[in-house]
Amino acid sequence: MIILIGSQKGGCGKSTIAVNVACSLALDANADVLLVDADPQGSVSRWVQDRQSHPELKNIPCVQISGDIRITLRDLAERYKYLVVDVAGRDSVELRSGLSVADLLLSPLRPSQYDLDTVPHLSEVYSMAKDFNQNLKGYLVLNLCPTNPVIKEAEEAREYLKDFSEFALATTLIFDRKAYRDSIAEGQTALEWKDEKAAESIRLLIKEVFNA
Repeated sequence: MIILIGSQKGGCGKSTIAVNVACSLALDANADVLLVDADPQGSVSRWVQDRQSHPELKNIPCVQISGDIRITLRDLAERYKYLVVDVAGRDSVELRSGLSVADLLLSPLRPSQYDLDTVPHLSEVYSMAKDFNQNLKGYLVLNLCPTNPVIKEAEEAREYLKDFSEFALATTLIFDRKAYRDSIAEGQTALEWKDEKAAESIRLLIKEVFNA
């Protein structure tokens, strides 16, 4: 299964979602997972390097690719149960070619106007990909949501995103928790950290997406 983590804007926590999803599949499902870093920034690859300096942690292999990634993804999908593919936070060759062969798009976005403004263009790119890849399913995932219940940004964003019916809108919210940042710095994920709420959000997202 090819899981593409993509968006139209940087700073939405895309790479953090990618490594947490991959780790959840590797640890909780004991699945054969490969991280594919198709983002020139290389955040996922650096995280893997940091992780490999801790031999007590489960190894999650990673490869870096760029350009038209379709053929490479098809080949890798024959060898691994899950590919978790991180592409740049913009419209790119990697995003478009990845969508043409992916089974699932997870598109994280902040509940902010800047992020919401990118959804119409993502919708166009996604719809074009669906013309060639009818099995593709896309989820919008509200990420880095405020933990303060008084702030209603996530609820307001959810109402706006209902207009984009071509996507499924994940009911699971990923909140802005320090555990995500602290764990990444140690080559870990929220599932291996001290904040069970952060870990549970990732598990709920995985359960929601894969049960659907």
